[in-house]
Amino acid sequence: MTEQKPWYLSRTVWASIVTIATTMGGVFGLPLAGLDNSAVTDTILQVAAAISGVVALWGRIVATNRIGS
Repeated sequence: MTEQKPWYLSRTVWASIVTIATTMGGVFGLPLAGLDNSAVTDTILQVAAAISGVVALWGRIVATNRIGS
């Protein structure tokens, strides 16, 4: 494992966040019995990927300088 990636691309980090959130939701009385943590993690990763794509496209559209050397 020599490659590095940002924390927000880690499935383990997102799975941990979902687990913490569902546990805290249960503590506060939210009905979470039928929730599939794996599906929630996958959905969060898909949303994060879509948002990053939109931000990248928007950044290129509003950029005032060309890309290159």
